[in-house]
Amino acid sequence: MNLTPIGWLHTIVGIMALVAGVCVLWQHKRLSYRPRLGQIYLLATVITAASSLTIFNHGGFNVAHGLGILTVLAVLAGVIIEKTVLFKSWNKFFTNLCYSATILFHLLPTTTEIMTRFPPDHPLVSSLKDPLLHKTFLVITAVFLIMLIWQMLWLRNQPNEFNG
Repeated sequence: MNLTPIGWLHTIVGIMALVAGVCVLWQHKRLSYRPRLGQIYLLATVITAASSLTIFNHGGFNVAHGLGILTVLAVLAGVIIEKTVLFKSWNKFFTNLCYSATILFHLLPTTTEIMTRFPPDHPLVSSLKDPLLHKTFLVITAVFLIMLIWQMLWLRNQPNEFNG
């Protein structure tokens, strides 16, 4: 597996983002820019998304590039909503939706890269149209939606201010 320097940066920062994101979710049950790990997650996520625009190469601009752009927009929207009272008592729900979506946006292209590259001598899928890849996306999306519903139900019983 030959990675360019930007590919290494993307991979290392992306792993940092996912580890920080899991830690914040474990500790606080939601993502936020307020705890230090939340800041690390969001910054690493933006760097990962921005760098993905230069390296993801499966035939030109594609869904992965769109997810990179959506990731940056979701982080930006989440920070704006979290810092304001734009949606009043609904802020915590919209902030959570924006930030949690970034986890999904990380996982889909990461899954694509892993399944199209490993094992190196015989990757799990041979193309982006492989049914196994689509079934994997479906499982990831279903798990994401279940966790998002759980977070929203949990948030319903929380005060509007972040307790982190």
